[in-house]
Amino acid sequence: MTTKLANLFRLISHGIYVIGVCDDDKINAFTAAWVMQVSFDPPMLAFSINPQHASYQLLRASGVCSVNVLSDQQMALAERFGSSGKDKMLGIDWQTAVTGAPILPEALAYFDCEVSTYADAGDHQVVVCRVVDAQDKNPGRPMLYRQTGEMDQSERLYSSSSEESSS
Repeated sequence: MTTKLANLFRLISHGIYVIGVCDDDKINAFTAAWVMQVSFDPPMLAFSINPQHASYQLLRASGVCSVNVLSDQQMALAERFGSSGKDKMLGIDWQTAVTGAPILPEALAYFDCEVSTYADAGDHQVVVCRVVDAQDKNPGRPMLYRQTGEMDQSERLYSSSSEESSS
């Protein structure tokens, strides 16, 4: 390989989402780029989550989540929910989906989901969910991962050995 692995992965087309999770009165959310449809019947989505993050514990406890589609004008929301910290939910006007999962009213659309299964995937877990409700919320174009640049600091996450082999 002659190109950095991080740059090559940015060429894979995928959007930017905020995954909302809850457990009783506790809510949290995180930015995700690894989301995809995996079934038509029943309608199902899959996404990836780091099991070390606080959102993972809420997701495991409740088994429900929302997938909020961000527009290309919502970089500030992507950055906010891409960060760590207990106060990232303060000042955000959340609504509640059918499952009880939090949804962002300013998102392009949302999918309300119940977890079907979990699978190990390296340093992440793949979560497969059945869509129980979905709604178009606002007009706009979806944000693409490539538009976020180095927001997720992925350059540092690729092992130095994979970078060395690409030289």
